[in-house]
Amino acid sequence: MAPTNGSTLATESWDIADFVINKGHGVKGLSEMGLKSLPKQFHQPLEERFSEKKILDQVSIPLIDMSNWESPEVAKSICDAAENWGFFQIVNHGVPLEVLERVKEATHRFFALPAEEKRKYSKENSPTNNVRFGSSFVPHVEKALEWKDFLSLFYVSEEETSAFWPPVCKDEMLEYMKSSEVLIRRLMHVLVKGLNVKRIDEIREPMLLGSRRVNLNYYPMCPNPELTVGVGRHSDISTFTILLQDDIGGLHVRKDSGNDWIHVAPISGSLIINIGDALQIMSNGRYKSIEHCVIANGSQNRISVPLFVNPKPEAILCPFPEVLANGEKPLYKPVLCADYSRHFYTKAHDGKKTIDFAKIGDF
Repeated sequence: MAPTNGSTLATESWDIADFVINKGHGVKGLSEMGLKSLPKQFHQPLEERFSEKKILDQVSIPLIDMSNWESPEVAKSICDAAENWGFFQIVNHGVPLEVLERVKEATHRFFALPAEEKRKYSKENSPTNNVRFGSSFVPHVEKALEWKDFLSLFYVSEEETSAFWPPVCKDEMLEYMKSSEVLIRRLMHVLVKGLNVKRIDEIREPMLLGSRRVNLNYYPMCPNPELTVGVGRHSDISTFTILLQDDIGGLHVRKDSGNDWIHVAPISGSLIINIGDALQIMSNGRYKSIEHCVIANGSQNRISVPLFVNPKPEAILCPFPEVLANGEKPLYKPVLCADYSRHFYTKAHDGKKTIDFAKIGDF
C-alpha cells in the first residue's frame, strides 16, 4: 500500500521500487502524490548532483538555419558543430511543425494513461522486446534511481508498429519517424562528406542508418530537484540523435572536458542534433559524442522525444578508411554494434566511459 498524500516516505515498509517500476506508476505516480521530500532511492551521490554554479552564462550550442540545404556554408556549419561541439540546434529543418506538436500531444496522452495500461508495456508484460515502458535507466544496477519515466519504441516494420505500439501514440510516432527521414539522410550526407566519404553505399548504409528508435521521456515535478537528476551524465551510442523538447528546458551539455555545462535553451520549432558514439568511432574521434544530462525540475513537468538513428545491431563499428587514408592512426578497434549496445545497457549512466569499450590501448 502506498502512503497518503504529503507523506515524507519515512516508513521503510513501502517498496518504492515496486510501486514505481513493477506496478507501473512510475515517478509520475510518486510526483502526483504530493510528496514533501524525495525518497532516498533517488538521492544521487554528491558528485552527480547538478549545481547552477556549473552553468556557463550567455553560452549556447550552435544554432543552424537549414533553409538552404545546398549551401556550402550550411554544410560547413554542421561539420564544424559536429567537430567542436557535438551538439547543435536546427531550424527550418523540413519536419512539419504540426507533426512535432502532435508528437508532444501524443507523449502527454501516453503518460496520462492509468498505471495498469502503461504496465502492459513493461519489460515483464510487453508482447515484444521492441516496446518498453519503464522508469530511470537500468534500475537493477543503479545505486540511485533517475527521476524519469520513458516509453521506448524500436522500429522493425509497419506491421509490428500496428500490432504492438500503444494506440494512443503509435500513429504520431510513426509519422514523426517518416517525416524525419529526409532530414536524417541530408544530415548524414553532409556529415560523411565532411569525412571525405564520397557516398553511402549498400555496405555503409546499415552501418550508419540501419535502425531507428524513438523514446518518449517524461520528467515530472520533483520535490527536491537538487538531490537527483532526470538523466545522469552520458553520451548517446547512436550515429546521431534528433531531439524534440518542449518549452520547459533542462537539458545540459558538457563543454569540452571540463566541469562547465551549457543549458540547451528551448527554441520554438527547433530540433536538437547530437553526435553519438558510433559516429565518433567512425570518424576516428573527429566528430564528438558529448556528455549531457537532464536536471530535475521542482515546479513543472517536462517531456522530450529523442529519435535515435542507429547502426544495425550486426554492423561493425570502426573508423572509415577514408579518415585514416593520410596515415592517421585508428583510435578505435572494430566492435560489433550489438556488443557495444549491450555494454551500454548493462550499467548505470557513467559519463563517457562507454566508449572505452572500443578504444585501442591508451588513447
